[in-house]
Amino acid sequence: MLPLPSCAVSFPETIEQALELLSRPGARVVAGGTDLLPNLKRGLGRPSALVSLARLSGLDAVARDEHELRVGARVTLAELARSSLLPASVRYAASLIASPQIRNVATIGGNLLLDTRCVYVNQSPLWREGLGHCLKADGTECHVVPTGKRCVAAASADLPPILVALGASVRVASKDGVRTIPVERLFSNDGAAPIALGPAELLVEVVIPRAPGTSSAYRKLRVRKAIDFPLLGVAVAVDAEGGLVRALRVVASCIGATPRKVSGLDSIAVGKPLDDATIEAVAERCHGALHPQTNIAADVGWRRAMIPLLVTEALHDVRDAVRTRGGDDGTA
Repeated sequence: MLPLPSCAVSFPETIEQALELLSRPGARVVAGGTDLLPNLKRGLGRPSALVSLARLSGLDAVARDEHELRVGARVTLAELARSSLLPASVRYAASLIASPQIRNVATIGGNLLLDTRCVYVNQSPLWREGLGHCLKADGTECHVVPTGKRCVAAASADLPPILVALGASVRVASKDGVRTIPVERLFSNDGAAPIALGPAELLVEVVIPRAPGTSSAYRKLRVRKAIDFPLLGVAVAVDAEGGLVRALRVVASCIGATPRKVSGLDSIAVGKPLDDATIEAVAERCHGALHPQTNIAADVGWRRAMIPLLVTEALHDVRDAVRTRGGDDGTA
């Protein structure tokens, strides 16, 4: 058993107190801790102190108005999975994460800010030392891309792809106030430091726009139906009117260090019905555009071959939703 290193833990009761504590060098936020604490046991990160969100009020609610859905950063994955206010695709993605015990503790904010993973780094310190370390932990080379200068550890969270596909944003607090940024801009595309937030910034809320006519779906590839991180995650969102596509987005995770939005889909799908021909063309485009790295302990060729299958399955779900309900705030 790997011991948890000794570390001071603070329990602020206001966002202002939390921001003050986070301004100190080496401080890290902890909410559910279901990913952070195991990583600390493996020697991945050496915070000077942990700032717990457990006693912060106002970050644990889901609200809905005419234009948007607002989800506090401390809302647990279990609460997400059963909230009738949220799009079915978001609830479904949350329900696939880890195990019931972990979902009861892990939070939406923690999943969005989940650290990247790699077969060469998510090991014991002794294992990493024997290999010679890497860019993400105490080393100077990448074992996935030996000549690479940037870490390509995999973005392995389930919620970012579907939230990016739905055009969601986050509210981030700092001593300078609160700013709103799209979820896709949370990620730096550097697996060694994957989150593009300052050390004294705090994610406080996720905002999902309500978009009548938009339907969405999520698909996850994994070995077991519980516990496992995704080997591939695919989210789709389709805005349709009168049976014709007005906009179509596909976002994939576990491809590299950031969720990847597939480009070039407008010319394939916009103005066309979501029929078998359109779905096949979109799936082929995604297969050509997405190239997983060898950073996960699964055959990279198999993972890539599964991309068009997962895209096709997700788009079939969306087509069924469009036909039966005509779209409903991103639910599919």
